Amino acid sequence: MKKTVIFFSVFICLQLNAQHDEWNIATKTPENYTGVVVANGRIGILPSKNPFEIEQIILNNVYDKEAPLGVSRILKGMNFADLELEINGEKITPDNISDWKQTLHMKKAGFTTEFNFKDKAKIKYTLYALRNVPYSGYIDISVQAKKKISIKATAIIDTPEEYLNPLSTFRVLRDLETTMPILQTVAKSRLGKHTVASSGTFIWEGINSTREHQRPELVHTKVSEYKNTVSFEKEIARGMSLDFAWTAAQCTTQDFDDPQTESERFVIFNLLTPKKDLLQQHFDLWNELWQGDIRIEGDLQSQQDIRLGLYHLYSFSRADSNLSIAPMGLSSQNYNGHIFWDTELWMYPPLLLLNQGIARSLMNYRSDRLEKAKQKARNFGYRGAMFPWESDDTGEEATPAWALTGIFEHHITADVAIAFWNFYRVTQNSDWLKERGYPLLKEVADYWVSRATRNNDGIYSIKNVVGADEFAPNVTDNAFTNGSAIKALEYATLAAKKINRTPNPEWLNVAKKIRILRFEDGTVRGHSTYDGDRIKQADVNLLTYPLGVIKDKETILKNLRYYEPKLAEEGPAMAQAVFSVIYARLGNAEEAYRLFKRGYEPNKRPPFGALAEAATSNNPYFATGAGGMLQAVIFGFGGLYITEDGVVQKNPILPKQWKSLTITGVGPDRKTFKIEK
Repeated sequence: MKKTVIFFSVFICLQLNAQHDEWNIATKTPENYTGVVVANGRIGILPSKNPFEIEQIILNNVYDKEAPLGVSRILKGMNFADLELEINGEKITPDNISDWKQTLHMKKAGFTTEFNFKDKAKIKYTLYALRNVPYSGYIDISVQAKKKISIKATAIIDTPEEYLNPLSTFRVLRDLETTMPILQTVAKSRLGKHTVASSGTFIWEGINSTREHQRPELVHTKVSEYKNTVSFEKEIARGMSLDFAWTAAQCTTQDFDDPQTESERFVIFNLLTPKKDLLQQHFDLWNELWQGDIRIEGDLQSQQDIRLGLYHLYSFSRADSNLSIAPMGLSSQNYNGHIFWDTELWMYPPLLLLNQGIARSLMNYRSDRLEKAKQKARNFGYRGAMFPWESDDTGEEATPAWALTGIFEHHITADVAIAFWNFYRVTQNSDWLKERGYPLLKEVADYWVSRATRNNDGIYSIKNVVGADEFAPNVTDNAFTNGSAIKALEYATLAAKKINRTPNPEWLNVAKKIRILRFEDGTVRGHSTYDGDRIKQADVNLLTYPLGVIKDKETILKNLRYYEPKLAEEGPAMAQAVFSVIYARLGNAEEAYRLFKRGYEPNKRPPFGALAEAATSNNPYFATGAGGMLQAVIFGFGGLYITEDGVVQKNPILPKQWKSLTITGVGPDRKTFKIEK
């Protein structure tokens, strides 16, 4: 009996630890370090392994030209989150600390760094990109004295040197007895498109802003117009702690007529809102997000990996923004922060099931730019709407001219339409379909009718395109381009009927006659001149999932076996996820799990598991890959399908490594789907 009790206690302890680890990823090893971003859909803050340092801040949907003769590039913001801490006159550096540890708290979206400074102090701080005040960040700091110490804390607004004419100031604003010290820098972006303003202030626990004498004295030092600092000094008795915070906000003329004053308002709001209330609002919003969740029992590593992917997609988006997600989210300026098919085909489907508010923002991003898409179609001699391969704040084509994708990768237009119809299928929102959905679907269908070429045999070809397999430019009858065009035309017809409009009969006529090429053995051919070359990523196989154009098992298996060996090692992370979904739907859990893992594990980077774009690259965080990984779980193992009747489950399957899979918060009714062995 005694042995049984001991075993049971150990089991409970392990279970509790496992539950804790499901939400927290920690490291004590700074070697080979790749950070993970803290973001709120408006700003992305990338922490460093070095104490109190931040690598960069990215501003969503804020662009200026990369060069006078270049295209737009997402803006790297002023770094308002760098701090310096001195103890007894010695600055804290990586070389004089011990017991360093960092933890990403996915549930509360906070990033904690903690360490000891010699035998003098224990320091801990947590970084937040506040979900409730989305243009601002917050660093919650605690210094615990092991001996009597004197500290000097310095906050810095560091302006990138590419900015123009920075003006750096420090002022104490007053309203009656309330004083509000503000460190601020205002500057022009690289080529002057935007005014950017960053403001910040210290907050001390328990010190009232109406009693200025209680605050430590603040000393302003303008190192240069590009480096603006404010500092304070304080003694801490042995065994005592000093708890304080630094909060800052960044605004631009992309979103505000007066970003300078607006950034001050956000900082003052954070200053005068009790910390407990301010952070609780942030936590509550993240708790709402996590109503849409994926739980895996029996495989802690897969659970962490999946949660990290979902954490990043939630971090990079907002339900109230009408903005989209770039391939690297808000983690870097890679791909210039432009919006690609990555959103609609890869990141959007998991979000559509788990958070329709965010999904609607992603769709509104496209419909807000419909007029520009119609203009592009006219400019190239087509009817309807033609969406840019790379999109920015303007809605115009943002791809560099040297990249053929911007001129010829036209499946993006079908991808957008398919995503729109899927939004209706999941939400069954007829008002949205009338106001936003059908107007876009109609224009896309008109585009494909004008884009397709009728051959002498009456069959239609789509010529001179770059397909999903971008290794093959300027080809005819690319499989995925043709398949996605077919679905876009079919969905426009269905949408018209749903809202009692008469569809153009040419839509279905063309859809039925678009060519899908095959080899002699029935395997679908990538394009008219494809002859077994390496492919960059999944193309033909997308006709089975997500398009549902190829449905017979024999052809599906032929396509899987033929194209998997041809995937390029340097290709992006999503292809194997598609293969995984298809194998799961065929009932082959072993192959599905192999490809699920192969699709992202080689791309993980230490110490947190951030995803790079390819196994051979080092450019995280690749949000597109996270979308593929999540689709493998939701639409593969989870057996969920998006149908005309909403989300349904068919033949879910578990890999042997998992005891159960639970998907919560699915669809408008917030359904839960659980699969157990």
